[in-house]
Amino acid sequence: MDKLSRQVPPWVAGILVCLLLTAFRGPDASAQTSAPSTNSPPNGALISFELIRGHIVVTARANDSRPVSLMLDTGYTINMLSAEVIESLQLKRTGKITIVGIAGEREADVYEGPKFDFAELSYSPRRVSAFESEARPRRRREDGILGSGFFRRFVVEIDHQAKTVRLHEPKSYQYAGQGEVIPLKFRKETPIVEALINIPGRPAIRDRFEIDLGCDGGLCLGHDFVDQHKLIESANETQASSRQGVGGSAKTTFGHLPQLQLGAVTINNPAVNFFVESSPVDRDLAGHIGIQVLREFRVIFDYSRQRMILEKYASAKATDVRSQAR
Repeated sequence: MDKLSRQVPPWVAGILVCLLLTAFRGPDASAQTSAPSTNSPPNGALISFELIRGHIVVTARANDSRPVSLMLDTGYTINMLSAEVIESLQLKRTGKITIVGIAGEREADVYEGPKFDFAELSYSPRRVSAFESEARPRRRREDGILGSGFFRRFVVEIDHQAKTVRLHEPKSYQYAGQGEVIPLKFRKETPIVEALINIPGRPAIRDRFEIDLGCDGGLCLGHDFVDQHKLIESANETQASSRQGVGGSAKTTFGHLPQLQLGAVTINNPAVNFFVESSPVDRDLAGHIGIQVLREFRVIFDYSRQRMILEKYASAKATDVRSQAR
């Protein structure tokens, strides 16, 4: 240092020392602290979906190999894959599970879970179940079903008009819209809401309903609930029908009721399947609400905060109860 100071002015020596220290110090500390702490995209992962026979079907890549088409279904408590996909991924069998459907129940094998990649985000369920080829409708094109575990992994935003699904990390998600927030409760991982059936000249009928995104209908109501409130007599355009699901089919009467109310919004003239016998849900519930009702809205499932958010489309056949009161 003495040799350097004798050959150049002191202020020049000081500058040279600062430059040398900066070169050896490495990247600026403030730049390091401002770097993102997560690899998650700031606005979530946006993926397109197909509407196949009334079902929302998305595509993912399984185990970094083959693409699979997967139906979104809040009514399933476990994810499912076809036997063909399970075999191709060489998943390990770990046991059995009993699956309960609208017309009965059946056993299915359980396997270790694969990893599903959706654009920038991934989902690794602990296990999946199998449905056999012969148990699936021949026209079915899905490779599997994403159930409650998927909806707990992400905040799931479904835009029916744009045909997109946006996935958010629950911890960083903040809702700032003006949609109707519907509280959720859960039974066996299935979301349940309180709703009203409004019939002119009668008191509103309040009860609990499952939210079943895998149902391609509107309302499916259990026989005891229908009989107790004499709903067939209040329906219009009724005709004999049936519903297909796990365990077989169930006879129903198809028609429409005047109005369904969720929170402060109403859906006029919803399609209804009145079960002639039994029920699509536990007997202490009224029934379930399917995609024909939910497609009137942009729907956000936020299981982490126990809520579902409904945002109206301008062309939706839904009415805001609060605007009627003004």
